[in-house]
Amino acid sequence: MTLFSYEIFDAVARQGSFNKAAQQLHLTPSAISHAIAVMEEELGFALFTRGKSGVTMTSYGASLYPAIRAVLNSDEALQQSIARLNGLEKGKVRLGTFSSVCTHLLPGILQSFKAQYPQIDVEVYQGTYDDVKEWLRSGQVDIGFLASSCQEEFTLTELLREPLLALLPADWPAPPDGVMTPAMMSQKNFVVQGDATDADMRRFLKKYKIGVQRCCHVIDDMANIAMVEAGVGMSILPQLTVKDCQANIQILPIEPSEERVVGLALPRPSAMAPAVEQMFRHIVDYCTAGKAEA
Repeated sequence: MTLFSYEIFDAVARQGSFNKAAQQLHLTPSAISHAIAVMEEELGFALFTRGKSGVTMTSYGASLYPAIRAVLNSDEALQQSIARLNGLEKGKVRLGTFSSVCTHLLPGILQSFKAQYPQIDVEVYQGTYDDVKEWLRSGQVDIGFLASSCQEEFTLTELLREPLLALLPADWPAPPDGVMTPAMMSQKNFVVQGDATDADMRRFLKKYKIGVQRCCHVIDDMANIAMVEAGVGMSILPQLTVKDCQANIQILPIEPSEERVVGLALPRPSAMAPAVEQMFRHIVDYCTAGKAEA
């Protein structure tokens, strides 16, 4: 198998379609199909399952994918090192991120980075905390934004700390001093999100042993806020998530205060390609300079 074979495998795995992979690589769908068939014949097992909705990796293909990504990442690092020796700043960086960072933090980072390094291409992948961790493990992204509440095996370089805030419907009675406590939340109707997007609220409720009525289960921040605005229940979200929020809701501090720590994780900290290192340092400097205020 050649390096180009690995690139074809990667394109099909990412796109879930021979046609889309062909468009990405400027080939014909039949050329992609033939290349995959040659790889499967050489390896002795199927790499993809074909279906009406597209193609998905078989268990064999999925087990090979991290190693194939490692080969492609190493080649990208080599090409970037050669470009740097020639006095050029080139390369590609893939970022994995979750909703609030993608909305409120990343646009400013990308704008300033592009102005400084116009020859470096950046790809952004938005998903849940679990998505970002899986992308890091498989090598699909070079840098991932994560919260400390769900970092698992990854070491985080801290970027910012932000308080958790209580979101209440506008017509709910406000606490006398404008502050919500765990006792006030007990047995209230709560809007909650899936485990992969709601680790911070769940950690808070577990820490203070707060029993709540989970009345609405959603999968993203905007739906959460909309349900609170509709009076379905209250919720807890990090400050960055409700930045510039225009919804007709109460947004109150919580006592005792709790924070979400947002940081950067790397799949292999000791093996950053030059462009990845430039992006990593740029993000840290951007946040350290106070441009990433929640």
